[in-house]
Amino acid sequence: MSRININVSATDYDKSSKEITKVLSGLEEMVHEKDGFTITDSEFSFGWHFYVVSVQSGLIQKLADQMGSDFTRLKGRGSEKKFLSLLSQKMEHTSLRVKLAIKEEMESSKYGLF
Repeated sequence: MSRININVSATDYDKSSKEITKVLSGLEEMVHEKDGFTITDSEFSFGWHFYVVSVQSGLIQKLADQMGSDFTRLKGRGSEKKFLSLLSQKMEHTSLRVKLAIKEEMESSKYGLF
């Protein structure tokens, strides 16, 4: 099963990982999926916690099918970007400082910074 890996940068690992778990668990319930994601431990550097959220592509596909045109209208090209937009929107409703990015895109950055 293929997965999408999302790099997360957050100032508070405990609160942000709990909130992401809550959001993703709710999405799993919505589409009747189990064990559709994992969250790694964090590495702390420069005042930020860095960790990875790995989501099964099947969960994203089921979500896209169930949401229909609401999913299609999300910002981004392709289901991975749209899912990232959805997750980002949900995290914006919290008071947490969190930045999300697709891991593979960061690693292949044309600037070679990552």
